[in-house]
Amino acid sequence: MCDQDHFDQDRQDYEARGMVTRRQFGVLLGAGISMMLPQVANAVAVSESDVNVTTPDGTADCYFVRPASGTAAGVLVWPDIFGLRPAFRQMGKRLAESGYAVLVVNPFYRVKKAPTAEAGAATPIAQVRPLAQALTETTQMTDAKAFISWLDGQASVAKNRKIGTQGYCMGGPIAFRTAAAVPDRVGAVASFHGGGLVSDQPNSPHLLAAKTKAQFLIAIAASDDERSPKEKDILKETFAKANLPAEIEVYAGAAHGWCPPDSGVYNEPQAEKAWSRLLALYGKALA
Repeated sequence: MCDQDHFDQDRQDYEARGMVTRRQFGVLLGAGISMMLPQVANAVAVSESDVNVTTPDGTADCYFVRPASGTAAGVLVWPDIFGLRPAFRQMGKRLAESGYAVLVVNPFYRVKKAPTAEAGAATPIAQVRPLAQALTETTQMTDAKAFISWLDGQASVAKNRKIGTQGYCMGGPIAFRTAAAVPDRVGAVASFHGGGLVSDQPNSPHLLAAKTKAQFLIAIAASDDERSPKEKDILKETFAKANLPAEIEVYAGAAHGWCPPDSGVYNEPQAEKAWSRLLALYGKALA
């Protein structure tokens, strides 16, 4: 199931339970942007900037944040369907404060500069659905190569350390494709409430695992698991056959989209658990 389908279903679930109306759901999403993520213990000073990355299809506007001194392992972040926005800048900065050089991309640069969703996650899904539908497996992989090449060209990125990539919702499958596109550089992949990781098509993202050399973290929303309970088992079998380390877990009580702080279903305890597992992954795989 794709990202927008998950979003629509979660809204319908909330309405059906009498928790919020359609209008209130949107208000919750918009209000979430004011939420602050917990501070990083022993945070390092960082430098941040808006950057342009040349790709085969044009120029992508991105956000780059890294420790103010020294070098660090690079990380490529793929946002959800609402794209690069303040919430993802905040998440990227927090990761940089934990000691990583982070590039948060605008996957929709071919059509519009960020923010592609002016109201963040409160934007009607119909406004951003065409942006996501315009992306293909090919464009995602050529973009991934360009973004990683750009990271490797930065003085602040340690070339002797592997690169990590993480994706949210629609970004989950793109993170898988990134690892397959540049297998010798990507050492860790994290998917948070990734939509469409498993399908019956020959180009299903999960089938790319065998083409990678990465360690994986797959954090699944409880609501997604309820709709597709067999996917986690297929993923476990896939990684076992590929002999790749993978942590695959269903997050109890978490709805699709629970990680970004501007989401109406943001679940701080479970988001923090996922964040701690991300740092553990990067600590092992990108050392």
